[in-house]
Amino acid sequence: MPQPTHQRRVDLVITGAAELLTCAADASDLIGRIRGGGVAVDGGTITAVGDVSGFSGRREIDAAGKVVLPGFVDSHTHVVFGGDRALEYAARVAGQVPPAGASVGIVGTMADTRARSVDELVASAAGRIKEMISSGTTTLESKTGYGLDTATEERLLEVNAHLAALLPARIMSTYLGAHAIDPQRDGAEWTEDILAQLTEVGREGSAAFNDVYCDTGYFSLEQSRSILEQGRRHGLRPKIHLDAYSHTGAAELAAAVGAVSADHLNYTTDDELRVLAKAGVTGVYMPCLEFAVQHPAPLDPRRLYAAGMEVALATDVCPGSWTTSMHLAVAMGCRIGGMTVAQALRAATYGGACALGLSATIGSLVPGMAADIQVLDVPFYEHIAYRPGLNSTQTVIINGSIVTGAGVE
Repeated sequence: MPQPTHQRRVDLVITGAAELLTCAADASDLIGRIRGGGVAVDGGTITAVGDVSGFSGRREIDAAGKVVLPGFVDSHTHVVFGGDRALEYAARVAGQVPPAGASVGIVGTMADTRARSVDELVASAAGRIKEMISSGTTTLESKTGYGLDTATEERLLEVNAHLAALLPARIMSTYLGAHAIDPQRDGAEWTEDILAQLTEVGREGSAAFNDVYCDTGYFSLEQSRSILEQGRRHGLRPKIHLDAYSHTGAAELAAAVGAVSADHLNYTTDDELRVLAKAGVTGVYMPCLEFAVQHPAPLDPRRLYAAGMEVALATDVCPGSWTTSMHLAVAMGCRIGGMTVAQALRAATYGGACALGLSATIGSLVPGMAADIQVLDVPFYEHIAYRPGLNSTQTVIINGSIVTGAGVE
């Protein structure tokens, strides 16, 4: 095919992809597959998708034989924490009681996190986030929640700010003071402290979201309501850990407060899922967590689709389920959740953007969107789910800059 005489000069052109997946909101096949297409990028923004023969790039990537798709959007992570729970995990899989002194559960991680400085927490979390970036994650959410006192929760927000300044990935900070209750404290007292701290968080702008763990043994329906409404009053968008281990009836609360996402949903009824769908709440599915903890009632994400919900896939990276790989989340979403590969890839990109309220700017390869792109060394997209454990991401581009792979800027 003859090249146009006059080509528009742009910052970056990706050409000749075996498959290009736009994951556009209105894609009839969910992923917007284009064979042999490319992407033109200028000023950190996508300029053209598909036929890019009218563009020349100051930098060019030949994607022949490869798959190009949006960067992954990991919309649910607990990536900032101290220590680990490896001894607990090893004991559990062997059917044994964790040894004395092992860090166990949220409370164990609470102690480990409180003992770390801001610099130590930044260093450990940065290492995990670099793993995420190298495997195609370009945007992630980062929750607090392992402090369980106001001083440590404030430090964790500070850690999130340092990480956002240090790393190329887009990091969305979530305040999750309502993750659990320190067993040495009264739950009602801690709830009051959370309500007071939300005023400060809103004033400082240190978090975009306010999350609560609504479940038996955590925060009640009424406590969750007061926490989410308080955050909303101070400019924080609501998110909710919902019905992970019991039915709480909080789906209607999530819908009423305009939650951007409801995560877990293991015991949420079909009628409640329809309420969430009608309210535009994105459902977040985390199969790696369910695998790691051997969840007694695994979520079937097909129920969310049947209810009409947009679905997001996330890693839920945390000390109890330590995986940073969205590739693995996609594979497990298909194998143990029954998702199609197209559903899983849409959920890992556009769906994740919906769960962060960012679908107008990221999660799709569409002109005008942020140029968050990955190039995978696989011949067609089904390989991403077909080969669990493989990081096939070869090049990662965030806001138009190459951050991993050949030509790093």
